[in-house]
Amino acid sequence: MSAFINESEIARILEENKRPEPAKVRAVLDKAKEMKGLNIEDVAVLSNISDPMQLFELFEEANIIKEKIYGKRLVIFAPLYISNLCANECTYCAFRAKNKAVVRRSLSQDEIRRETEILVNQGHKRVLMVAGESYPKQGFQYVLDSIATIYDAKVGNGEIRRVNVNIAPLDLPEFKLLKDAKIGTFQLFQETYHLKTYHNVHLAGKKADYDYRVTAFHRAMEAGIDDVGIGVLFGLFDFRFELLAMMQHIQELERVFGVGPHTISVPRIEPATGSDVALHPPHAVSDLDFRKIVAILRLAVPYTGIIMSTRETAHMRRDTFALGVSQISAGSRTNPGGYTDSLHEDDGSQFCLGDHRPLDEVIRDVAEMGYIPSFCTGCYRLGRTGQDFMDRAKPGDIKNHCNPNAVSTFQEYLMDYASYETKLIGEGLIEDVINDMHGIARERAIMLLEKVKKGNHDMYC
Repeated sequence: MSAFINESEIARILEENKRPEPAKVRAVLDKAKEMKGLNIEDVAVLSNISDPMQLFELFEEANIIKEKIYGKRLVIFAPLYISNLCANECTYCAFRAKNKAVVRRSLSQDEIRRETEILVNQGHKRVLMVAGESYPKQGFQYVLDSIATIYDAKVGNGEIRRVNVNIAPLDLPEFKLLKDAKIGTFQLFQETYHLKTYHNVHLAGKKADYDYRVTAFHRAMEAGIDDVGIGVLFGLFDFRFELLAMMQHIQELERVFGVGPHTISVPRIEPATGSDVALHPPHAVSDLDFRKIVAILRLAVPYTGIIMSTRETAHMRRDTFALGVSQISAGSRTNPGGYTDSLHEDDGSQFCLGDHRPLDEVIRDVAEMGYIPSFCTGCYRLGRTGQDFMDRAKPGDIKNHCNPNAVSTFQEYLMDYASYETKLIGEGLIEDVINDMHGIARERAIMLLEKVKKGNHDMYC
């Protein structure tokens, strides 16, 4: 087990903070207001609170910090599953190698292009490319070819401007090739940091190697990939342990590379075809504890993007917007070819979705809540990645770019793809948002907005 994940230290800290005194909770919440992050003991304190007033303060502070750093914007993306082939035996996942109940499929490049074109026609500008941890006969080249195909697909004025990837851990030379493919974020979940549990749920395949997986970000960042996306699958082990272990992992990345994760994902186990573990999670996370997880992460790692997927219901997703979530998927399918053939979603899906709404409906809902749906990809194309992004995010300066870019890309969406109802709501929101802006952010937003309204596309600062 990698030395930077210290289970005995986690156990000790959790035990010492099992019933934190109100004064200690108060001190941690006050510390969080400084937006400099929290340490492992701080996270342990917050993970054990249950008093309604303390929870209210936790949730309120998470919202304040999120808006101070990123403003009222939500980045929108869609997952694009290119293959559900897998050589691993993960007991919670429908893609596991021995599961005969799943229809196996790896998309051809023509099929990937068609899936991409459908997403582009909906208005998407960024995708998370996902594959099971095995590839067709082309091997890793299949991944590289697929990224190129997604970037190459264009429909009218639309295109995918950022491809993030969630694929199996790689060796250093392969990570360098992935970097050269111009990906955005490399995303990988440890699933669980608890060693015994990890081995109990990963029975075979390369994924059974705990250390190889947990050190993947080291190799990715050594290869020059600036942005990495971390996460666990909540429900496999005690969420308090997972939070502290994830913090140890984040601290290790900050120690070695000077920068932590660009994003943190918070998936909960959802039912999956052929998986009893997924139907009956050994450490199921309640809705209240799930909200706590999101809020704690926003306070603990204030600069990071927190991702909420369509695993969760529309109601839960709405609730977490005010707790620190800054990125959401929308209109998702989790099976290869799912956008082309939406009638057979269950045949090859990785897990069951909680939010089945199409993109336009999600956009309209988000806008009605007062959040700016953002399709911005400006940062990674201007080199605002890794350390540079963090230097802007930590003091809250990044919103001077995020909010104007959110406005311009949202206006682009409204003009090119939105339904009439969504367009009316969206244009009203943009007017309100501009009126609430000040200084350089307002100037930039007005300038970009004028350019988009004149027919220009892909305007960002």
